[in-house]
Amino acid sequence: MKRLLLAVAAGLTVVALAGAVGLPDLAGAQDAAPTEDAITVNGVGTVKAVPDEAQMSFGVETRRPTAQAAVAANADAMRKVINALRQAGAREIATQWVSVYPFTDETGGVNGYSASNSVSAVSDVDDAAGLIDAAAEAGANQVSGPGLSSSNAEALYRQALAKAVAEAGVRAKVLAKAAGRSLGEITAIVEGGAATPLPYAERAALDSAQSTPIVPGQQETTATISVTFSLR
Repeated sequence: MKRLLLAVAAGLTVVALAGAVGLPDLAGAQDAAPTEDAITVNGVGTVKAVPDEAQMSFGVETRRPTAQAAVAANADAMRKVINALRQAGAREIATQWVSVYPFTDETGGVNGYSASNSVSAVSDVDDAAGLIDAAAEAGANQVSGPGLSSSNAEALYRQALAKAVAEAGVRAKVLAKAAGRSLGEITAIVEGGAATPLPYAERAALDSAQSTPIVPGQQETTATISVTFSLR
């Protein structure tokens, strides 16, 4: 009887040790989920458009023996330029700067004072040449620009974004096929931002030979993105 009890106890001990060191952790195996394969590609979308707005600067510099005389003469001249710009169809006219400073001769002596005033203005591209001519005729002796842009810049950027997503999808399909896989759903999209519009190609100059020629050409609006797809 004693021998039987000892044999049973020994058998239980062996089973307990085997469970402690040899059996797999089934609960842990069930918790571990397989890692999903994915692929990340970049996409670039570009839209071309002819800009329809022009921003320019118009200024007047006036020299007089005294600072007060220079400022007064400059104010009169600038009022004429602003009125001419308004009559020519300029919009969003805004003062950029006003300055007064002495000018000197070779010995460093003050020979008088210079007063300057400059304004910015926006117009349609087709009206830009008329603005330049009108301002110059009114007395503007400082003209810069035009800075060309599109009034629907945000809509153009959205179109570029859509093209970037489409291009990313094409690239991802090629890579997945090369790897013997198929493309799944999009799991993440990161927007890279918009590039500054750049001139692309020139358009015909304005017909009027009497006006300052303004050739707007075309601009490219570019969007970049990064897209992650799951793989099957």
